[in-house]
Amino acid sequence: MTNGGRLSGKVSLITGAAHGIGHATAVWFAREGARLVVSDVDGAALEKCHAELAESGAEVTTVIADVSDATQAHRMVQTAVDVYNRLDVVVANAGVIPLHEITEATEQDWDEVMAVDGKGMFLTCKYGIDAMLATGGSIVCLSSISGVAGQRGQSTYGPAKFVASGLTKHLAVECARHCIRVNAVAPGTIRTNRVRRLEEEPGGPEYLEDIVRLHPAGRLGEPSEVAAAIGFLASDEASFITGVVLPVDGGYLAQ
Repeated sequence: MTNGGRLSGKVSLITGAAHGIGHATAVWFAREGARLVVSDVDGAALEKCHAELAESGAEVTTVIADVSDATQAHRMVQTAVDVYNRLDVVVANAGVIPLHEITEATEQDWDEVMAVDGKGMFLTCKYGIDAMLATGGSIVCLSSISGVAGQRGQSTYGPAKFVASGLTKHLAVECARHCIRVNAVAPGTIRTNRVRRLEEEPGGPEYLEDIVRLHPAGRLGEPSEVAAAIGFLASDEASFITGVVLPVDGGYLAQ
């Protein structure tokens, strides 16, 4: 943990923290001095995350929770308040990424992504904001380029990320009077484990080649690059920024 870091002493809850962007964000926050509550449904991976963060010197508490369940989502937020007596930052990152065209997508695909990426983000924000009403704070939601513009093969995931973008803007207006800022990041295609697995799936390599060509930067992003943007929006350096959906996409949305 870095003394005097950009998030020094800020009690920060990160959902979906065991993997990918969530894990990279937890590492970035720890380095910048945050006191952490990390949550995920994957208990084994979450314990590995805890061990890594604790070894770095961070104050960290883990909560195994499904954000789509109201009782578990509330318990996750309440843990931060119980352990640290306040909550300053929420990173609503937990999500699933089904990749299907509409003719292949099922009702179950739709229900799952809307439960986790939609309802789960709503519940995380709802209980997080309730915990911040007296003190103010910052929320960063995980949207996507698919939550700003259309993409092929994202008939279920994309609409759920439009929920994230819309929720961000509405809550930013609603919560400004409570000194609570609400922003989002909209990553392009990021080299998470899920994306790496596409290289081994039928049609995956071709899909990735097409996706890389669509990013003017000529490459995919790294989780750490998204984490840095999340950290900036969460920090006091962004004190006059709210309601923004910030692309972290190598120029994808600039076209």
